[in-house]
Amino acid sequence: MRRGYRVRVQQNLQQRYKAILHDVGLILIVGGSLMLAPLFVSVRGERAGFLVPAACLLLFGGALWLFVPRKNGEPITVQEGGAIVLVSWVLICLFSAWPFAAILKLHLTQAVFESVSGWTTTGLSVIDVTKASPAILLWRSIMQLAGGAGLAIMMLAAILGPVGPALSIAEGRTEQLVPHVRESARLVMFLYGGYAIAGVPAYMLAGMGWFDAVNHAFAAISTGGFSTKPESIGYWNSVAIEAVSIPLMLLGNLNFYTAYLLMHGRFRAALRNGEVHLTAVLLPLCVLVLFFFVCAGVYSTLTKSVRVAVFETVTALTTTGFSTVAYNEWKPMGWLVLIVLMLIGGGTGSTAGGIKQYRVFVLFKSVLWEVRRSLLPRTAVVQDYIWQGERKDFITEERIRKIGTFVFLYLLVYVAGAAVIAAHGHGLRESLFEYASALGTVGLSVGVTGAQTPPTILWAEIAGMFLGRLEFFVIIISLVKITRDMNTLVRAAKP
Repeated sequence: MRRGYRVRVQQNLQQRYKAILHDVGLILIVGGSLMLAPLFVSVRGERAGFLVPAACLLLFGGALWLFVPRKNGEPITVQEGGAIVLVSWVLICLFSAWPFAAILKLHLTQAVFESVSGWTTTGLSVIDVTKASPAILLWRSIMQLAGGAGLAIMMLAAILGPVGPALSIAEGRTEQLVPHVRESARLVMFLYGGYAIAGVPAYMLAGMGWFDAVNHAFAAISTGGFSTKPESIGYWNSVAIEAVSIPLMLLGNLNFYTAYLLMHGRFRAALRNGEVHLTAVLLPLCVLVLFFFVCAGVYSTLTKSVRVAVFETVTALTTTGFSTVAYNEWKPMGWLVLIVLMLIGGGTGSTAGGIKQYRVFVLFKSVLWEVRRSLLPRTAVVQDYIWQGERKDFITEERIRKIGTFVFLYLLVYVAGAAVIAAHGHGLRESLFEYASALGTVGLSVGVTGAQTPPTILWAEIAGMFLGRLEFFVIIISLVKITRDMNTLVRAAKP
């Protein structure tokens, strides 16, 4: 009896992991296909640096997809979706590091760092972009574009098969634009692709060449921040280019569901969203603080002060990481504002990172609800909710507890990561700023991250970027599930 039960458990787990590996194969095929794109601007000596890892991903992914069958009609669970996303992201990040190691001769840690920074849409970099070829620069931008869309979302938009919402949930997107999962994924890709198509000509009209326009449009809408210039957007010192960048960054920061409502003219539903309210308060407030307490005393003209205050506020809150100035001359108040904005981050279900505005808004509302409860009679019954599009999202005590747990864990990792940087001799201000940028997948830097950065700091930032992009609970639960399932299979296989 016990033996028969163990056999059934073993068979069930094997079938479930066949489904996981089958879907991992599809995502690897997507990643390998994307790696072929830089070949169009590559020179002969660097083509092998893209062809070899692309071929590995395509062959390995194709073998998993073709020869590891999944049972038809059975959707995956959220835990299994997390395992698929975790395994596929780790493999693709490792193979995507190959061109940086083979072509730029970076050591393993640096190459993996650049790859993870790209796929997580962070934008911190250890390479000298003035010495990088067009193929390398384009590959960095493609990683950010695909990482912002989400590999699982791209797969869902392109394939047929029995899939549920688990993959999109595992990549941090819990809302569907329409009831059908795959159609919802296609709409996300339609919106996202539309942003890119609009961004490239807009940048060209503002004065960029076509190659710079492509790279910066990809980086802006993915809130990634990689640039073809060491000075980032500040290289052009152009009001027009900054005016193009700001709307693209805000679009990347916007929840895709809210963007969908706006596209269909349902403005009232979109504007009731709590994240929109929070953004509408934070942006002008922080612009004013930066202007009066920082920029007005640093830059010689009123126009420059206003431009810097607006641009740096938007790039920090949207977690894009473009910059127009360095922060060495800034007062501590300016650093504090940017750190807080980077920690808050962008909209849930967007390409942005950070704690996410939804969580911050719910916690803020929970304080108001608690004060209200204390003033009501004990017998009063109230239902707490916020608007999510056209529906009321009722917030339970359990939801608030989960959000509080996430924020506590996020800040705990933040402090630990900043401590690693500080342990290497950097000041507390620099350490807090740099790790807020890594964990929030922002990309703004005060000089801590670069070619000479010790491997310990780079690996701490790699962990932060990965956790910040896929979110803590997805990674933790997926690792626990994989470990427990492997132990179960080992025990079931024993006589």
